[in-house]
Amino acid sequence: MSETILLILALALVIDRVVGDPDWLWARLPHPVVFFGKAIAFLDDRLNREDLEDGAARFRGVVTIVLLLAVSAWFGHLLHRLFATLGPVGFLLEAALVAVFLAQKSLADHVRRVAEGLRQGGLEGGRAAVSMIVGRDPKTLNEPAVCRAAIESLAENFSDGVVAPAFWYAIAGLPGLLAYKMLNTADSMIGHKSPKYLHFGWASARLDDLANLPAARLSILLIAAGALIHRGTRAAKDALTAALRDHGLHRSPNSGWPEAAMAGALDLQLAGPRIYGGVKVSEPMINGPGRAVARSEDIDAGIAVFYGACTVMTVFVLAVAMI
Repeated sequence: MSETILLILALALVIDRVVGDPDWLWARLPHPVVFFGKAIAFLDDRLNREDLEDGAARFRGVVTIVLLLAVSAWFGHLLHRLFATLGPVGFLLEAALVAVFLAQKSLADHVRRVAEGLRQGGLEGGRAAVSMIVGRDPKTLNEPAVCRAAIESLAENFSDGVVAPAFWYAIAGLPGLLAYKMLNTADSMIGHKSPKYLHFGWASARLDDLANLPAARLSILLIAAGALIHRGTRAAKDALTAALRDHGLHRSPNSGWPEAAMAGALDLQLAGPRIYGGVKVSEPMINGPGRAVARSEDIDAGIAVFYGACTVMTVFVLAVAMI
């Protein structure tokens, strides 16, 4: 964790906050994650066969993710060395690349569209917007459930779409950032518990849980800080209390931390029973003492807390770099 890396990260956070993921750019160029997906699909097609024994499938899955992480980290190292030879231009180019892998503005924009969809198009408008960011069946959601889904997505993706990539870049530079994004993409593609990926994707899923562990814990402090800025001392305390008390109620070992913190900050119940692909997932409500009915205004409040948390992280990174 060097001064230069932290200064680049601070600039990248500012760029991402202001620019986000412009549609005009990615309509003309493939996003780097597209290449990650192609590499994962290439190895999946060649190594993951239906006739494999469980142990063989798991071994091949380990080989797959180790190879993918090694190549992505090596490529990140090459890019960093290239940028280092370009002086100030290289500094800016690396900051721009890091910004591509952060998701502050794009996440807030997607979540805000859910609130706008509810206000402008009613329940169907909200369902259409939320279906773009969550995997649950939108037809099963009433208006409060649509709002909860949007807020849960905001909190979870704050951890693994903002805090985690920033953390791994700060710790290990471009090699760490690219390896993390490769792992995160692999988990989303092959880290399922379906018959095809139960064993082949086991290593990717377990490593992704491990890689997201630090960010999930850090995220509750940042969400509490964001709540302090926008909602006061009580909300900040409730965010920490709910996270420490209720994080284990979530099926994910990491997602429960930021979701519980956001639930406490907004005085809302989150999670609970929901349906994915026709299959009901029965979980208790996180932050049971909170309000049971979420509204579109709660989405707005969640975005404010989210942006407050992002601001605190940026200021903290810059402050550490200047010490």
